[in-house]
Amino acid sequence: MDKLRTTNILLLIVVIPLVFYLLKLLSFILIPIFFAMFIALLFLPIMRWFSRKGLPKFVGISVVILLIIGGLKIGFELIHISGTEILNSESSFFEKAETKVLALVDNIETSFNIQIPKDKQSITQSAVKDNIIPTLDFLRKSITMVLMTVFFVVLFLAESINFHTVLQSTILKTKHTSVKAFRKIEKDLIVFIEVKFLVSLATGIGTGLACLFFDVSFPIFWGLFAFIINFVQMVGSIVTVVLLSLFAFIELEPTSGLLFFILSITGVQVLFGSILEPIFMGKSFSLNVVTVLIMLMLWGFIWGVPGLIMAIPITVFIKIILEQFPQTRIISKLLSANHV
Repeated sequence: MDKLRTTNILLLIVVIPLVFYLLKLLSFILIPIFFAMFIALLFLPIMRWFSRKGLPKFVGISVVILLIIGGLKIGFELIHISGTEILNSESSFFEKAETKVLALVDNIETSFNIQIPKDKQSITQSAVKDNIIPTLDFLRKSITMVLMTVFFVVLFLAESINFHTVLQSTILKTKHTSVKAFRKIEKDLIVFIEVKFLVSLATGIGTGLACLFFDVSFPIFWGLFAFIINFVQMVGSIVTVVLLSLFAFIELEPTSGLLFFILSITGVQVLFGSILEPIFMGKSFSLNVVTVLIMLMLWGFIWGVPGLIMAIPITVFIKIILEQFPQTRIISKLLSANHV
């Protein structure tokens, strides 16, 4: 028995890194599948409603696709508006930003005894070389991933890929257990996605209004940025506050107005992210801070930004699966906010 146990442990040590390697290697297909699975779970109640009314599946799928296209159109319109806002802004901001950046460069040169090129042409050429090509590559990959995600959403909703059947035939062998687990996964993930969307929307609106009130440029852009980045648990709030504070430091004079602006955007993040979001989420799938940080680092390392966005939903999924087995129930409790 001891030899068998030792063999199983050694196999586990070998298998776990292999699984992570395969997850990273197959990210181009797994990321759209996981995104599609979460989106499909969100729209399953609509599909069931159409089914109860006796309507064919293609009607429900068409409605869902129209809703997704409408959401994407609204997003693109907001991006277009924010881009127009930046392009139509007065050049005084860019001149002020250039002055402060050059002053910062001078301070860095003096402090570290190094030379940084200040020629506008060389800086522009460097930006074209270092930023534009990677940006085009990022856009190409993003468009491909969106199209693949929509394709898998259609497959999930049409039940060409039946998540419940896959769950029952692979992990949970009994029908009652698989149905119970699937219902809980569906319920918890729908709550998570809905609350996260509303909280992120409120955070974006609050951030944009703070920029508008303190006369910080590009409030629509910063509101949209705060809304999108807030889907990254914990990290998104920090990124928003840091970047917007640096931006405001360039534009605003270092007076009490700058301090109150930083306090305002920090307050928005704390109010919606640290107070209201946990209240709306409830304690049905609460995760402790250590678990959240570990999962963010793990999935961020494996899948990058998409991994950071999906880290919490994936953790919720794993936690619910672990709850179904007596041998792994202790691990599920360790992942939760409450002590064992």
